[in-house]
Formats: sequence, C-alpha cells, structure tokens
Amino acid sequence: MHNLGFTNKEAIRAIEQRKLKVNGSIIIENSEFNETWEVYYEDKLLKPFTRFTYIAFYKPRGIETTHNKNISNNLTTVFTFEKHLGFAGRLDKESEGLLLLSNDGKYIQSLSDPKREKEKEYIVTVNKSITIDFIYDMGAGVDIMICKTKPCFIEKISEFEFKIILTEGKNRQIRRMCKALGYLVARLIRVRIDKIYLGELKPGEFREVIFD
Repeated sequence: MHNLGFTNKEAIRAIEQRKLKVNGSIIIENSEFNETWEVYYEDKLLKPFTRFTYIAFYKPRGIETTHNKNISNNLTTVFTFEKHLGFAGRLDKESEGLLLLSNDGKYIQSLSDPKREKEKEYIVTVNKSITIDFIYDMGAGVDIMICKTKPCFIEKISEFEFKIILTEGKNRQIRRMCKALGYLVARLIRVRIDKIYLGELKPGEFREVIFD
C-alpha cells in the first residue's frame, strides 16, 4: 500500500476499521497490492481502476529504443504513446523487429530480468557465407570481451542467414558475437520474445496482445 501513501501499520489499521474498499468490496484482511485495483478510503477515491495494455510493436531500423524526445529518431517519432509504456528488451538503433510495450511494470520486469532466462529469437543476416564452425562456435558461447556468452540454440537458414535464440541480453550481443568470429551483421530482426511473435507486422506497425 506504499504506492497509495499508506505505511504498513496505517494500511492494517484501515483494514481493521473497514475503511478500505477495493474494486467495490470492503477489504477485511491484508493482501498484496495489485496495480490494477480501484481503491477507496472512507469513500474517497485514492486510485482509479487501471487497465494494463500490452503492445507488440515492430521497431523499424534506424529508430532508438527510447521515449526521450530530445534524442532524434526516438520511439515517439514512429509510435504515438497515449500513456507511458515501458518496453522489454531494447533493440539497438540498427536492429529491428519485436518490441513489447506495456504499462504493466511487473510484466516488463519479468521479461527483462536475466535470471528468468526468457527466450528471445532473432533472424540474422551476415556479410559472408556461414560455415559449420561458425554455427558451432556461436552455439557454444563466444568471448565478447565483457564476458563469454551462454550456450544457445542456433540454426543455419541459408548461406548468409541464421536463426538464434538467446536467454540473456548483453548490449549488442549478437553483433559482438559475430564480430568476434570474423563476421559482420548486415541485418538483425527480433521475431519473438517469450511466447509473443512478431508475426505479420511490418516496420512501424503494432497490435494489442491479449492474454488468455
């Protein structure tokens, strides 16, 4: 209840005195606060009902993953934000593909927390023919100076293209992995985060994600 200006003791006292109403019902026992709840105290509205929004957005190449309007080519130049939406898993400026946007902070955190090891899938085009050694070395983990990356799934798609699935998200990780092995990334598209796919979205397009 700290978000509503209550200390734990004050919240417990309000509950005991039957002065706290959540979603139309008087609360009779302490419980974990949910960000979506409508909350009244002594018939005074403290917090209106909040509807969480989940958006799958195709971030175009050349766009910075930031809300900061002082930075040129920021997200707001290609997507109109009616409310503050955080994003899960940054994409660097030259990368494109799936970006998940939401006002559900816990959801965003769950996707971004490296301890959760949420899968992120990419289709990558490189500047020269992909060899068996390249596939093996990428999958086994690569020393990218700041660390050695974790073993990952990788599959050759064509002469210059491969699919890779990561459960970590180091800054510019795939580009650094490729460079360490003598390759340059020509195009990088994220096509999946956890169970959400890019699908048929085109650059700059979005769709609302509805969870069962």
